[in-house]
Order: sequence, then C-alpha cells, then structure tokens
Amino acid sequence: MRRRTLRFVPFRIEQDRTAEPTYEAVCVSGDDKECGQSSDEWITPHPVEVWMREHSRDTGHTRFRRAFVDYADVSRQG
Repeated sequence: MRRRTLRFVPFRIEQDRTAEPTYEAVCVSGDDKECGQSSDEWITPHPVEVWMREHSRDTGHTRFRRAFVDYADVSRQG
C-alpha cells in the first residue's frame, strides 16, 4: 500500500482590484411568472438603482434580484 502525506497549504483569496466589478438587477415581481426585465450590467450601482426606481414607477413592480459580481485572485501564503 502506498502512503501519502497531506499537508495544509494556506491560501489567500482577495478581490482582483484590476478588474471592475459589475452591478445588475432583474425584476422578479409577478404572480404567475417573474417579469424578467433587467437593468443590464453597470460598473457602478447608481444606474441600476435608477433603473429599479423607474421600472417600479412605470410597472408597480417592487421586487428585484440584485447582483454584485467581482473577480477574485487566489494565492498561496508563505
């Protein structure tokens, strides 16, 4: 039987500051099915918030799924 030695290797996970995060919202209001309209992706949250307010004003929809997407770097410590 072959033996193996397993060693814990510490890693660090950090946000990749060279890549811009994105923000988006999708309307999930609706009784039978979700509306599904989307704000598109933006690199700041403000246009998404404006879109949600305007969509809510125009449709009466009040429930949204928001997403913040970023990139991560994983590196070994030490």
